[in-house]
Amino acid sequence: MVAKDFIIDPDTIDFDRVIADIHEIRKYNPQRFEMEQLTAIVHEDPERVACVGYKDITHDEFWVRGHMPGMPLMPGVVMLEAVAQVCCYTSHKYKLLGDSMVGFGGLEEVRFREPVVPGNRLIVMCELLKLRKPYLLVCRFQGIVGRNIVVDGQLKGIPIPVDVLKGNAPTR
Repeated sequence: MVAKDFIIDPDTIDFDRVIADIHEIRKYNPQRFEMEQLTAIVHEDPERVACVGYKDITHDEFWVRGHMPGMPLMPGVVMLEAVAQVCCYTSHKYKLLGDSMVGFGGLEEVRFREPVVPGNRLIVMCELLKLRKPYLLVCRFQGIVGRNIVVDGQLKGIPIPVDVLKGNAPTR
């Protein structure tokens, strides 16, 4: 893999220099308990609107016992949740969609290339491709283990109508 293929060359990232630990991530992301899919944020580039975080995959993950017994593979949907959380963190920190909660709007060109298993560190990178504030953001993403891209594609983020979901606003 040539470094130019990575959003950020993993060899240039100092994984010992944590920008945001789980407590700081919680200031920007609403997920808790089993749904927290980030361990730390270790790189931010506000000019490129790029971010790198990681998830250390342990044998205690909620999916290990059942996906699949004797051969635990991180489900693709959980990898995509980690991607969404890095994008969400970036969007909230830099107020890309204003103060709105950001949710999945779609995925495109997603490819799963290699398995992720307990003991791996899943490095998740994203960079902003397009922003239509306050309606839509599009990010390119990569999930990497070592120097191997295990998942990549594009994620669309949209504002979530939090007041409607909480029952605080009238519905149609």
